[in-house]
Amino acid sequence: MKVGVISDTHGLLRPEALAALQGCERIIHAGDIGKPDILEQLKAIAPLHVVRGNNDRNAPWADQIADHLLFDLNGWQTLLFHDMADVPATLDAGVRLVITGHSHKPCIEWRGDRLYLNPGSAGPRRFKLPVTLALLEVQEGAIEPRLVSLLE
Repeated sequence: MKVGVISDTHGLLRPEALAALQGCERIIHAGDIGKPDILEQLKAIAPLHVVRGNNDRNAPWADQIADHLLFDLNGWQTLLFHDMADVPATLDAGVRLVITGHSHKPCIEWRGDRLYLNPGSAGPRRFKLPVTLALLEVQEGAIEPRLVSLLE
C-alpha cells in the first residue's frame, strides 16, 4: 500500500506535492492545513486521515477536525498528532507508527520496532528548512519510508 504523508501546508498545496501523491492509496495530513480546499484536493486523490494543527485551531472550517487520530494502516497501528510534544510519553505497545508535523523538520527515526515520522513542511519554506513530504510503502510486516524533496 502506497501512503502519502504531508504536513504544514499552511494554505499552499504545491503542484509538486500533488504530483508526488498521485497513486497513493491513502493520504495523511499532520496538521497546519491552512485552507479547507487543500483537504478537498487531497481527498480527490485518496482517502484522507487528517488532524488539525495549532494554526488551524481558530478556523471555523477546522472545528470538526480531530486533534489526534489512532487508526490502522495495513496492519500498522498508527497514531497521528500535529506536535510531537502532545504525543503521550507512554504509548500502547500496539502503536507501531507515530506521525507528527509542526517542527517543519523532516525526520525518519526508528525506536525499536516503532517508527517515528515527520514528513517536514510541504507549504511555504520556513527559514532554510527543506520543503518535503513522505511516502510510505506499507506491508503487513514491513514499512519503507522515504522523504520526497519538493524544491531543488
